Amino acid sequence: MSEAPFDAFRYAHEHRREVAWLSQNTNHLVPPEIVRDALAEAVEERRYEGYPYAPGTPELRELVLRDLGFAADHGLLVAAGGTEALYMLTRALLQAGDEVIASDPSYLIIHRFIELSGARTRNLDIYQPPYRLTSERVREAITPKTRMILLIDPLNPLGSGYPQEEVRAIAEIAHDHHLLLVNDVTYRDFADSPTLASTFAPEETITVWSVSKNCGLAGLRLGGLAAPPALLPKIARFNTNDLGVNILAQIAATAALATKSRWFPEVRRQTRENQGRIRDVVSRVPGTFLPVFPSQANMFAIDLTKTEVSPEAVQKELLLRHGVFVRAGNYLSPKFGSRFVRVSFSNPPEDIDRFVAAFPIAVDALRARAPAA
Repeated sequence: MSEAPFDAFRYAHEHRREVAWLSQNTNHLVPPEIVRDALAEAVEERRYEGYPYAPGTPELRELVLRDLGFAADHGLLVAAGGTEALYMLTRALLQAGDEVIASDPSYLIIHRFIELSGARTRNLDIYQPPYRLTSERVREAITPKTRMILLIDPLNPLGSGYPQEEVRAIAEIAHDHHLLLVNDVTYRDFADSPTLASTFAPEETITVWSVSKNCGLAGLRLGGLAAPPALLPKIARFNTNDLGVNILAQIAATAALATKSRWFPEVRRQTRENQGRIRDVVSRVPGTFLPVFPSQANMFAIDLTKTEVSPEAVQKELLLRHGVFVRAGNYLSPKFGSRFVRVSFSNPPEDIDRFVAAFPIAVDALRARAPAA
């Protein structure tokens, strides 16, 4: 009987108390009392016994729109995570034969949702400077079948950010060609100067938001989208949460968003310090480099191509021998995934200590074990 393939996530969850979780861009720097106290009060009141208000609590809706800079009457949909919102909008707004301009690398779950609608992505290779889409390449990629542009800013997994002039140019292309523009802004709070595409193409842009990363609430699954009111009913047809989204998630998100201005600057500062420390150790490991630095998100890619060590091997070595969980690039790129691991760093300094100590040892050990050419 053949041995079952190694399940990194099962192992990591089973050993979660011993693992430094640098694999999923989760945020471990939010002051815990903010969420803990709000949830404790909700549990004491037994809020979980009743169904929530289906559109989302008025307090949460107001805070999300304010956080994004939208007017109070802007269309908003609250979902069980930004990923669910992406599923809804792709199923609702795409048809068989449509094309979506996207990138490789990317958050490939969105690409799978696009394919479920019968559409296809037109993936532009961005594993080269400037490691993001450009308006020129987007314009050249448009065909009569193009229906949508996917703009993830900052970009998972590379950490690339879009300057304002590039966001404007891509938004104007969407407007001029009557295309939908999906602006996934999950990591915007980590960026220096984030720009919403809706500023320049308000009628074409659907802004996908999440509290998983900025508010450190990935396990509670809450996010959604903001869209022109005319588009919202079309998207909402695919909403399976007719009875509302988890009330405890909404209460936690409300508490976090209401106080975010007080504590997020320290999250950003620590995140930037952490990525600098990772950059320093990568610079000392022969054959490795960072395609993007500084990252405008809370993650970036470490290129391993010249080490001749596979990302999957590095992921397994770090996890099993050092208790450090990073993510192999094949999850994020069909063409370039064999070149890099993704490392996130919105973590306490002690998690970064463990990575800094383990990474050179892991790469050296794998090189030593590699068969001679």
